[in-house]
Amino acid sequence: MQTLCVCGDKQWRFDADSFFGSRLSFPTTHLSFWPPRRSSVVSMVVKRSPKRLKYTTGSRFTKEDGLVYTEADPSASDSWKLEPIVNLLKQGAVGVIPTDTLYAIVCDLRSHSAIERLRRIKNIEASKPLSILCHSFRDIDKYTAGFPRGDGQGHANLFKAVKHHLPGPYTFILIASKELPKQCIRFGTSSAKYASRKNVGVRMPDDAICQTILKEMDAPLICTSIKFQKEDEWMVDPVIIADTYGPEGLDFVVDGGVRVADPSTVVDMTKMPPKVLRQGKGPILHWMEFEDDQKTEIDKDLIPAGI
Repeated sequence: MQTLCVCGDKQWRFDADSFFGSRLSFPTTHLSFWPPRRSSVVSMVVKRSPKRLKYTTGSRFTKEDGLVYTEADPSASDSWKLEPIVNLLKQGAVGVIPTDTLYAIVCDLRSHSAIERLRRIKNIEASKPLSILCHSFRDIDKYTAGFPRGDGQGHANLFKAVKHHLPGPYTFILIASKELPKQCIRFGTSSAKYASRKNVGVRMPDDAICQTILKEMDAPLICTSIKFQKEDEWMVDPVIIADTYGPEGLDFVVDGGVRVADPSTVVDMTKMPPKVLRQGKGPILHWMEFEDDQKTEIDKDLIPAGI
């Protein structure tokens, strides 16, 4: 069934049968130029400068169409809205999605050009490692060496402990496998300091929107956190994120509501016992070692540009 929608002076045509294989009808009330006002904002007080963002249900995207802004229910009950976002990511787009902690700028792990653009948009230095968002333990096993599973010589099987807390608000630093693009672990640098770095931050968020997108991608997403450009404050309102980073080259923003400024807990799993590098939303568990006052510069450098 072909459906025609009019948005301003342009027409959008799409096939409603193509979304998740079911026949759907999308009322024109879902189309908007700008998201509705928030009743409350858990963020810094910032004067907004509204821009006319285009929200489209079309599956094809060209940069001339501007920033695609999609409002989705936090439960992902309207998952048909996320199909165009998946298509954009597979085409090499860079955009913003919610997680169970903060919003993240993401791109397809398999697109080298998208990874370059993500680093440029966020101005992430070449030596800074990135994190990946995974849908399942299968993804983790493919792109990393996995979690320590014990060896019968006193080393605990931490996989059993970890699997009870994922999906969840943790970033686990693991040894990267050969499947992971080098851009994620040592992008454009041959410095001796980073030459042997083969670690990557791994996240499996407990967020319905994020997991719906990851399930359709068939591969992890590269991700990085979002802060105000001139201040060390998390950005948790997608409207402000669109205002700020849209002009920097974002292709889309998925609005899943305002989030609380609480990042993930970062745990280095490459050493025994596992060491907490940053305490965040995830509680510190009994098998983790936390020595915040003794954190070295090397430890701080290991923290990925993740969420």
